[in-house]
Amino acid sequence: MDKFVQLQDVGMAFDTRQGRFVALRNVNLDIREGEFLALIGHSGCGKSTVLNLIAGLLRPSAGVLLCHNREIAGPGPDRGVVFQNHSLLPWLSCYGNVYLAVERVFGAKENRSMLKQRTHDALAMVGLSHASHKRPHEISGGMKQRVGIARALAMQPKVLLLDEPFGALDALTRAHLQDELLRIVAQTRTTTVMVTHDVDEAVLLSDRIVMMTNGPAATVGEILAIGLPRPRERLALASDPAYHAARNVVMDFLYRREIRQAA
Repeated sequence: MDKFVQLQDVGMAFDTRQGRFVALRNVNLDIREGEFLALIGHSGCGKSTVLNLIAGLLRPSAGVLLCHNREIAGPGPDRGVVFQNHSLLPWLSCYGNVYLAVERVFGAKENRSMLKQRTHDALAMVGLSHASHKRPHEISGGMKQRVGIARALAMQPKVLLLDEPFGALDALTRAHLQDELLRIVAQTRTTTVMVTHDVDEAVLLSDRIVMMTNGPAATVGEILAIGLPRPRERLALASDPAYHAARNVVMDFLYRREIRQAA
């Protein structure tokens, strides 16, 4: 489906003490089913606002958002969200944090055994079966993010929304989780939208990169299709001319926008 998620003339404004602040204006975007889309741009360009609108955590000031031809009117289990802050409940184990989401979505129609199996399967998908009994303070930051991804995927969402989920991690952990995400998305074929500041991350993971103009009143500036075949291998891409060409396009856009803003 070429228009699985649709943003049609979307605008977003916030009332502040200094007056009305227009964050987004005339955002039009179609996201295909099964696609991995990255949103990139300078700080304040509305990337996270776009993600929160798709999640239903915000209602647009103008325009409409659709998911599978239904208007997005609020949060729902068809859209799983993973934030930079893992947002795990500290008194629950990794298993308990995932089970809570599974029970909320499937508890009315499935028995306890089926709910437990869903939880175990989600933790196994992110390689955390061995840590299912541990609480958040007993695991690393990278493991916490994997629990967050497991919790989102356990709900079997139509769309997975990622708001800089690896931004606070060290470089090696980040690279490992990027590779894990490539594997998981290939396995589940979930439509994925990811906010990132990292150009290399965007090119490595995405089918398309949406480059946002600077705020206020930000909008879609350019969209770049990444023609790299899947599965993708990090080391092989290091010497791939197509990878570097895509990276240069994004860097050029971001640099030109920064220069214009400074001027």
